Amino acid sequence: MKTREHIIEFIQKQKTAFVGSVDEDGFPNLKAMFTPRKIDGNSFYFSTNTSSLRSQQFIKNPKACIYFYNRGRFKYEGIMLIGTMEVLQDDDIKQEIWCTGDTMYYKKGVTDPDYCVLKFTAIKGRHYCNLKTESFQIEDLK
Repeated sequence: MKTREHIIEFIQKQKTAFVGSVDEDGFPNLKAMFTPRKIDGNSFYFSTNTSSLRSQQFIKNPKACIYFYNRGRFKYEGIMLIGTMEVLQDDDIKQEIWCTGDTMYYKKGVTDPDYCVLKFTAIKGRHYCNLKTESFQIEDLK
């Protein structure tokens, strides 16, 4: 089984996160996003627009997954984490993960009402590498 440390290091090296939500008809929806701005224990923090379809879906149904992968020349590795997503409007967390270039997306700055934070909390996951797939519970990771 992979360690928590391996999973976090792997995620931090990736440039893209795939974020899955559930729409109003119960179908999965997937979107590519920038990787998490902050990782704290089992929680992963992303910035996005409050008005985005994904944010609205998470408000209605917090079930979510995030997926990261690395496709090398001879090796493919992927990690999917399953859990819940919260849409946060808390000023402290918005300020904490804000980056200078974010004004390109949020014209009014860190206080822009269309700027929010997605907080994903992992419960379980699956790891794929070297033609092997392994499921794991987050609390079982060392």
